[in-house]
Amino acid sequence: MHEKPGEALLLQVRAAFTLQRSSLRQWCRQNGVLSSNARACLIGDWNGPAGQRMRRRICAAAGLE
Repeated sequence: MHEKPGEALLLQVRAAFTLQRSSLRQWCRQNGVLSSNARACLIGDWNGPAGQRMRRRICAAAGLE
């Protein structure tokens, strides 16, 4: 994944899910992920190995990889 964490990535992910007629919050509910954790990993507040794995997972689901 080449996307740097930050507000821009959060917006890209939200837009990508919208294009799929979905949302980040809906994806989180379906996958048992707290939306606060999803936001934290996307903006870089949660940037350890687990946060990076979650970021890759979310970006893949959004179609950004």
